[in-house]
Amino acid sequence: MIDINSVVAGYTPEVDILKGMTLQAQPAEIVTLLGPNGCGKSTLLKTIAGFLQPRSGTITLQGKDISTLPAHHKIRHCRIGFVPQTENVFSALTIRENLQVGGHFMSEVDCRARIDELCTLYPILRKKFNTPAASMSGGERQILALARALMPGPSLLLLDEPSAGLSPKVLLEVFEAIQQVRSKEQVTILIVEQNAMEALRISDRAYVLSMGAVALTGSAAELLNNPQVRELYLGGRAA
Repeated sequence: MIDINSVVAGYTPEVDILKGMTLQAQPAEIVTLLGPNGCGKSTLLKTIAGFLQPRSGTITLQGKDISTLPAHHKIRHCRIGFVPQTENVFSALTIRENLQVGGHFMSEVDCRARIDELCTLYPILRKKFNTPAASMSGGERQILALARALMPGPSLLLLDEPSAGLSPKVLLEVFEAIQQVRSKEQVTILIVEQNAMEALRISDRAYVLSMGAVALTGSAAELLNNPQVRELYLGGRAA
């Protein structure tokens, strides 16, 4: 599905944040990226999405090299959806208008049908359809951001800290929504998430990043039971 091979990238010429990043995700997999702040998790998502160009290495999606394509091309033609950590909805716009932004290059008929489909999947959107996004709770905003990214029907969805700032109860609701996406849309999902325990519980596999490269990988179950991972990222030793 997606193959990241030896990718080097950074924000300034002198500093590489990604230092030969290599990982893969298969169709309809949920893959979580773990690691300390500054290890390159969000930078990797931005590089995949096209907001940052790799200096070397390749990013291949469904057999096509998309390494240097700009973000707008990847969203429209490569079926990549991206939900950033912050400022991920237009607060002054209604729920309907936010969704229309997500489908701005779709035909009017297809856009209306897709909005109806997503409002059925996430009833809170229909309930607040004509109210500004500013009136939504944090969890509701995340669901709106997720739905807007799903408007064009992406095959790959990139989620940067979807639980940021959410209470434990709302966090579970958002993660349930992510599982619904995979189940109903059959989309591959890459998640950057500090709440490692809950992210691993909904994931198939995970990568632990360190200093811009992959330090450890395995199935979600393996990493949940790995003593080193539990101590460093999950808040305690394995029982």
